[in-house]
Formats: sequence, C-alpha cells, structure tokens
Amino acid sequence: MKKMAGYRFFRAILGPIYRFWYKPKIIGVENIPEEGPIILAGNHIHIMDQCNIIISTKRMLRYMAKKEYFDDKKVAWFFRLVGCIPVDRNTKDTNAKSKAIKVLEKGYPLGIYPEGTRNRLKPEEVKKLYNKYFKDTISFNKFKKKLKNTKKTHIYYLEELIDKEITKEDFINNIYNASSYLKSIVKESIYYENSLLPLKYGTVSMANKTNALIVPYAIVGEYKFRGNNLKVIIGKPFKVNDDLEKSNLKLRKEIIKLMRNND
Repeated sequence: MKKMAGYRFFRAILGPIYRFWYKPKIIGVENIPEEGPIILAGNHIHIMDQCNIIISTKRMLRYMAKKEYFDDKKVAWFFRLVGCIPVDRNTKDTNAKSKAIKVLEKGYPLGIYPEGTRNRLKPEEVKKLYNKYFKDTISFNKFKKKLKNTKKTHIYYLEELIDKEITKEDFINNIYNASSYLKSIVKESIYYENSLLPLKYGTVSMANKTNALIVPYAIVGEYKFRGNNLKVIIGKPFKVNDDLEKSNLKLRKEIIKLMRNND
C-alpha cells in the first residue's frame, strides 16, 4: 500500500510537469488492458522513457530498474517508494526475476526494457571509436557530447559498411548524424532492424510462466523541451507460447513495426 500511495502521489505531481516539458503524443492507450497481468515492453532510448507509459495508464506500473539507482543514496528512496524492482545487470539476477514474476502472478502490470539497457554507446565504446578514428581531429569531450543521442546500433552497423557500401571517410564525416545517414543509404527494413539491440528472453519467459499478456510499444522522436515530435505508440497485446525464440522474435517485430509505421 505504501508503494502504491507513493506511486500515485508522484504520478499526480510529476506527470503534468513531464507532459508540459516534453509534450509527448501518446497513441494507442486503449490497447493497455485495465486488469490482469501484463508486461509493457518497448525500446529504450532515454532515461525518461518509462514516464511515457506511466502517464498512459491509471494502473500502478512496477518497473524493473538497474541496481545502480538503488545504490545511490540521493535517488534510491524515490525508486523504492514508487515500487521499482532493482536488477543487477552484471549477473543473471534470478532474485529480480522472481520479484517480477510475483508482481505478475498477483495480476499487476510490469514495465520492462527487453533490450536490457539504453541503445547508446558505453563510455569504453566511445573511447575505442575516438582512438580509432578521431583522436587527431577533435577533443574527446566534444566527440562524446556529439554522439550522446545517436543510437549505438546505428553507429556500429554504419561501421560494418566501411569498404562495402561506404568509405572510411564517409563514416567519419557522418558519424554524428549516423541515424539519418544510415536511413538514406540502406533499405528501410534494414534501418529499422538495426534500430534495436538484441532482445533478452526475460520478457517472453516471464510472460509464458505467468500467462501474462505482452503489450509492445515504441518511442520515436526526440526528447526536447516543448518539442513536437516525441511520440509513443502502444500496440495491441499478445500472448506468447512455449516457443520462446519465436515469441521473442514476434516481440521484436511488433516493436519495429510500431517504430517504422510512426517514425
């Protein structure tokens, strides 16, 4: 009850602020079932992604969040109070999975990022790219800042195309707008297939064990103050079966379809 009260309090206070700040356009809220166990699963591009789903339903949504948030005394109280479930991403966290399954078994909704992390370069990956291509032309801090909002998967796929479809110079000249450049040189299907990290099997596994519906969603656009192109599209719920590989592929295809049709 304490978690539910904390969740509702902060949603009532922070929800309107979030809507004012980012002006998200939310499509398909009618696809979120009003009762029963569900897993809301979508792409992960920004630290505020979960807010879009939280303001889309009156149901209390328990989100799985990385353990590091709970280790930080400045913010740990908030994540506990709103009912988040800590996940250690460095191990196979069976304890976190057990807690999530209990949430679903009680008929509550669960929020999860099937990619496991945000689609962005890790610090060590930024450093590696910098040393390989840019160390003689730009400072590291400027390079890191310019890559901040570019998808990791787009950058790496663009690098794979060197000496196949583009030159090294093409890569260097377009890395800062890798997403738009990639979209202009490859088939649309290839572009969107490379807009997601590989999906982990936890989502479909938990749905299968608890008979929960998966509600896919996609986030497209940019997080800008009073912007006009941030869009959240919630797809129709579906059930998984015992073939987790096929179910995981279906989830991936559903998210990509939502991204592709609404980008």
